Amino acid sequence: MPTSPVRTIDPSVDHLIRSITSTADATCTTDLAASPWTFDALPGYGPGSSMGDVIPTGAPRQGELPAEYRTADEHDLDERIRAARRTLGDRVVVLGHFYQREEVVRHADYVGDSFQLAGAALERPDAEAIVFCGVHFMAETADLLSAPDQAVILPNLAAGCSMADMADIDQVEDCWDQLADVLGPLDVIDESGRVPVIPVTYMNSSAAIKGFVGRHGGIVCTSSNAQTVLEWAFERGQRVLFFPDQHLGRNTAKAMGVPLERMPMWNPRRPLGGSTETDLIDSRVILWHGFCSVHRRFTVAQIDQARAEHPGVRVIVHPECPMEVVDAADEAGSTDYIRRAIASATRPTTFAIGTEINLVRRLAAQFPQHEIFCLDPVVCPCSTMYRIHPGYLAWVLEELVAGRTPNRIRVESAVADPARVALERMLAAKPRA
Repeated sequence: MPTSPVRTIDPSVDHLIRSITSTADATCTTDLAASPWTFDALPGYGPGSSMGDVIPTGAPRQGELPAEYRTADEHDLDERIRAARRTLGDRVVVLGHFYQREEVVRHADYVGDSFQLAGAALERPDAEAIVFCGVHFMAETADLLSAPDQAVILPNLAAGCSMADMADIDQVEDCWDQLADVLGPLDVIDESGRVPVIPVTYMNSSAAIKGFVGRHGGIVCTSSNAQTVLEWAFERGQRVLFFPDQHLGRNTAKAMGVPLERMPMWNPRRPLGGSTETDLIDSRVILWHGFCSVHRRFTVAQIDQARAEHPGVRVIVHPECPMEVVDAADEAGSTDYIRRAIASATRPTTFAIGTEINLVRRLAAQFPQHEIFCLDPVVCPCSTMYRIHPGYLAWVLEELVAGRTPNRIRVESAVADPARVALERMLAAKPRA
């Protein structure tokens, strides 16, 4: 732990946006300074890195937040959250993702990445409610892993994930059928004891996709244990179908020695995903055409600039970044890997980090002995994670105090049962230390 005082930071990115003068490329969009309820009734992911992604028809929307929460100032909301938490005590547990804004994450009992929070959901079996300050697929996962009598609550139903939406269940089922036409029955075990293909889904996917994976002998992975999971899958299958994030799949498999020519892309809008039968037969990893809009923003040019301006800089990026960026960086790893790398640095170091801006700014405040900055100079946080505002957290906690349970996330049993199988396999696939 640093011995020098922790730097103070503005509570969230919208404060930074308010202080930036108007220039063409100063921010992702100045609309980020607006409160999220401004966009709740509109289709789309909201302003931010994924604002250009097409949201599926029927995606959840949040009802109007009562005026008392929309008009309250930050100090009032902070006090109301604390008061509600004191009243609720151990009846409620709050989970906060690393990418959350500071004025939300300070109220979390557990802060971590998706892998860590999946485990944290199991650690409080006596809590009546789990308030998940993250996005929709994370709350679904918490519902899958928690006890039946525990209520999982997502403070803002509009907090989805554009990457997760890039692989819907109909597309994946169609892909599976087309692969069977090319590879033969997908449940037939060969002489080596393997089936033709094992499905692997990233944690950033819907419960329906996790259920599909569980039904077909597959497994869920996170950025923390992706290599361990691929090793597990290769022991059981001749090849892997990896979705929805192409970059995590490609970067992980490439590091394991899989040639790029044996990693064809599957575009769900094209016959055979846009590949040939030969490509699919010869494949080791079939990559889905999906991506994270935050991590796709990072470029090799940004790394080159960081090295030119900061000789000796240590560049660490998330494996959801494009392959060229991962190759140009010094290291790549999950959000928790990045945090641990900085925490374990024994001498003052300059770090250039390629991941979401809220986490980077929090790390810079937590470890003031280092110089820590984001590779992308444009302030563009995760659009949907940013929709969890203290107003929503105060609202759901005070509703719980009043005996009401708003925004409960439930996964139906037909999906939940096989999805739990895939998640249990994931939790057993511990990443190497």
